[in-house]
Amino acid sequence: MKESQKDEPRRIAVLGATGSIGASALDVIAASGGRLAAAVLTAHRQTAKLAGLARRFRPETLVVTDPEADRAPLAELERTTRVLYGPEGLDEAVSSPEIDVVLAAIVGGAGLRGSWRALEAGKTLALANKESLVLAGSLLFDLARKNGGRILPVDSEHSAIWQALASCRPAETPYGASCGSDPAERKDLVRRLILTASGGPFRNKPLDELRRVTVGEALAHPTWKMGKKITIDSATMMNKAFEIIEARWLFDLPPEKIGVVIHPQSIIHSMVEFVDGAVIAQMGTPDMRLPIQLALCGMERRRCPAPSLDWSRARALELFPPDEERFPAIPLGRRVARDGGSAGAVVNAANEVAVAAFLAGKIPFHKITGICQSILEHHQFEQEPSLERLFELDRQARTETQTWISD
Repeated sequence: MKESQKDEPRRIAVLGATGSIGASALDVIAASGGRLAAAVLTAHRQTAKLAGLARRFRPETLVVTDPEADRAPLAELERTTRVLYGPEGLDEAVSSPEIDVVLAAIVGGAGLRGSWRALEAGKTLALANKESLVLAGSLLFDLARKNGGRILPVDSEHSAIWQALASCRPAETPYGASCGSDPAERKDLVRRLILTASGGPFRNKPLDELRRVTVGEALAHPTWKMGKKITIDSATMMNKAFEIIEARWLFDLPPEKIGVVIHPQSIIHSMVEFVDGAVIAQMGTPDMRLPIQLALCGMERRRCPAPSLDWSRARALELFPPDEERFPAIPLGRRVARDGGSAGAVVNAANEVAVAAFLAGKIPFHKITGICQSILEHHQFEQEPSLERLFELDRQARTETQTWISD
């Protein structure tokens, strides 16, 4: 991988540039004073929006992953900008030796391909696509080690844990020695990780009323502004289930050491409890630009366009244990993190289909997690599937979920 010189910008490939994470990443790049550059921008079908971003950020390469998407909005840009189409175009752009960091922000299981190609090429992967680790955490870390790649978290919760772990030295490291860059080196000092969750819009809603939740109610997140898929995952707490799995791989800890607390204000982004009883939390406004900037800048501290907390006004910070009857996705996430193997691919596929069905009015909200549990129970578990087998299991789970919904 090409190393950026001090006087050169760090060249970023933004996968999923037209989504909410992509928009925040481009804000960070615009505010970087030339230290970061958007070298590659990708979209699936939103070519008109991609064209607008290209005129503003002047990337060298654009990628449209859907080869059937409307190409007309990009026709004029093709005179000065390389435009690639289809999954092969994504592979070519991500693997370019000119790219320093790949921001993986494509939603869902579709994001795994970009994450895989980035690590295959030895890139630094700024990972916003948690599904990549849900599907193939073990394989991705093996790939990173083999090719000299690096995975940095973009999820606010995992970024918070990374920052908290950076505050201590690895075990048996002398005072004054370098801590290194891998927080897994500190795992012997950790009693537990504590992921915070807002609880979404339904943390206080009577359980019997969850059967009548509307799409509009489920999309009304109280603190975060996100895309539809992740907003529904937040309402079911499936996002927290996936974050348990993600933390298991990022920090090399068993699920028994990964807890969840409800924190409605979304100010504490997560915490680490150390073996001596100390708890270190990372706090900030509920804004994705800080964790994105940290990942794009190699976890270096720089001025950020995200607003700071206003300490001149009084505020209450509440913490509650989660109600696992209300949010059965949490124990489901622990099970998948413990089982590993094919479990993550199956649950992720079922969840994507079930969420789409809820948004389309085909199933009620409270059925989403139960469908995922049923599909997991009925699949034939495999401990060490290959990448190709994971994709096959993903397809099978989607078909089975569609059948379940249609019956």
